[in-house]
Amino acid sequence: MSTRTVLQEADISRGLTRIAHEILESNRGAENLVLLGIPTRGVTLAHRLGTLISTIAQESVPVGALDVTLFRDDLSKHPTRSPRPTEIPVGGIDGKTVVLVDDVLFSGRSIRAALDAIQSIGRPAVVRLAILVDRGHRELPIRPDFVGKNIPSARTERVNVRLFENDGAEEVTIGA
Repeated sequence: MSTRTVLQEADISRGLTRIAHEILESNRGAENLVLLGIPTRGVTLAHRLGTLISTIAQESVPVGALDVTLFRDDLSKHPTRSPRPTEIPVGGIDGKTVVLVDDVLFSGRSIRAALDAIQSIGRPAVVRLAILVDRGHRELPIRPDFVGKNIPSARTERVNVRLFENDGAEEVTIGA
């Protein structure tokens, strides 16, 4: 089984920089913006985007983590998942523009769970979705607002995102 690298460090950096600019343009600045990453790598990407946005806009952007484990529709199939802490930034999400951040968008089920989790903690004005890799094969009508890279894949292939903070390497690979 072969694995091929589809994004390298420079590609990931370029994609995140573009997403940061698109978020700022869409939101008309950084005011009332909150980034929530979906564990594990979505949190890392949210922190990177927060740093980029803060640098570009010269304004601090709150970043948090949103655990979706208990909101998933496949808990009966994967009961051993342990919840990770949800960290909502000071000031909460009510009335804010919340950007959910995740590494790979596949079926859309994690994002559906994230939307349910958000509703359990507050009422944002708007929820947007930023994804590093959109690989297609949606099972739910969910579409990202900001995408680093669209990577067509077979349903049987696996897309792996590796980030320095989590894995000691920086790449996106696809393989069987």
